[in-house]
Amino acid sequence: MSSKVTFIGLGVMGYPMAGHLAKAGYDVTVFNRTPAKADEWTREYTGKACERIAEAVSEANFVMTCVGADPDLRDVYLGVDGIIANAPTQAILIDHTTVSAGVTTEIAQAASERGQSFIDAPVSGGQQGAENGKLTVMCGAEQTAFDRAKPLMDVYGKAVTRMGEPGKGQLTKMVNQIAIAGLVQGLSECLYFAEKSGLDQRQVIDVISQGAAQSWQMENRADTMIAGEYDHGFAVNWMRKDLNICLTEARERGVTLPVTALVDQFYADVQSMGGERWDTSSLLARLRKLGGLQ
Repeated sequence: MSSKVTFIGLGVMGYPMAGHLAKAGYDVTVFNRTPAKADEWTREYTGKACERIAEAVSEANFVMTCVGADPDLRDVYLGVDGIIANAPTQAILIDHTTVSAGVTTEIAQAASERGQSFIDAPVSGGQQGAENGKLTVMCGAEQTAFDRAKPLMDVYGKAVTRMGEPGKGQLTKMVNQIAIAGLVQGLSECLYFAEKSGLDQRQVIDVISQGAAQSWQMENRADTMIAGEYDHGFAVNWMRKDLNICLTEARERGVTLPVTALVDQFYADVQSMGGERWDTSSLLARLRKLGGLQ
């Protein structure tokens, strides 16, 4: 591939995503705030690592980011040594972080003033989806920029969809997290009820998953939840960050999200149990603790 791609942020999501691009033949440069992680990536994949963002993006046609939260995003995009000040004019900037719609609008405007295009492209599918190249990517972008960037995102995305102008990707991701919060709590309650009722939980799941109760969470998380294993996906700390974004945006729009707010507090309980790094299905652990089962 002739396109030069820079990928910034090599966490559990970014590391394999950048790897898929390298394996697809793109000319990939990586940057990570912990240089050892970038060095590890270059030992596994074909590409190079840079110690400064300015150097990493100076010749990039596409810059992709997957970092932590709003402050991290402002730092990598808006700083003197950041992406917008140092990437070429006409570069397409693609952010896969889940952040607020406000910071997305701020960065998109700054990029536009430099002649660059910005795409907010949060993802769903977790670490497993990133490793398998099966992410769902929700994009806010001008159509021309999206059309140019989609072939790259298709490398690690099973569904890459433009939802509208910049900012609409993040709003769609908020909808996704609102839906997941209720689903995981519902699955936790049904498993807990089955357990307390003396039913064979796996047999119950085999039956009800053939009907209207079926969901991705049930298909992919029920067995590990029953086993009390909570190291298979998106961490509680990150879910609470995302739900805070959802609830803040909802307040600003005059929207009430009672179930989302309640589940957010349940995740706070999980954090207090020491489950900050457990995956989001650990809501069952909270119910079991309340019931004296663990």
